Amino acid sequence: MEEKNTVKFKKDEFAVREKIKKEIGKGKVSEVRIEYTPVGEKIIISTHKPGLVIGRGGAKIDELTRMLKFKFKLENPHIEIDEITVPELDAQLVADDIALGLERFGPLKFKVIAYRSLQRIMRAGAMGAEIRLSGKLPSSRSRSWRFSQGYLKKTGDSSKAVDRAQAKAQTKPGTVGVKVSILRPDAILKDRIKIDEELINKLKENMEDLSKPVKKTRKKSK
Repeated sequence: MEEKNTVKFKKDEFAVREKIKKEIGKGKVSEVRIEYTPVGEKIIISTHKPGLVIGRGGAKIDELTRMLKFKFKLENPHIEIDEITVPELDAQLVADDIALGLERFGPLKFKVIAYRSLQRIMRAGAMGAEIRLSGKLPSSRSRSWRFSQGYLKKTGDSSKAVDRAQAKAQTKPGTVGVKVSILRPDAILKDRIKIDEELINKLKENMEDLSKPVKKTRKKSK
């Protein structure tokens, strides 16, 4: 019984997230987090366009709150906005933007859309990025295309610092899958060595110590 309740609980949470994203619109929401407090449910929406999510005079927030109360039977939902200042470093926003571009301009422009997105990511200061497109691009057969630049960790503990996201584009030839991976500039990498003046001075001191002649002492014979 507990397992069934857990599965149902997770399905309801997923339905809430998907409904909020659908109501706000594709490409405007990065993530929807749900936290449970003694007062009620706190729903945090991460977006780079808070004005569109809030609406004029908070009308959109009120509409979402009523929808959550009546459709999902939430007792006291409280919606908060988490503003994303640099959308080019958010994998989900970039993936949705690429998917919208493919739907708008068609799959024949996939290389232009992918390269432009990759350039925007790197200009924003990312250490590395990768974009994968899979589908009927541009031929009738499905195939995969990869666009990458910079340094991107794929294995080990450091790979957990990579922001990954997926999106789908519904084009005339068929569905195109979009995968985006971004290594942000503030990501903590344990194997990363930062070369600055302090490190250079320490290396110089060590080199000077090694270059000094070693004095040999003669042992007195009895």
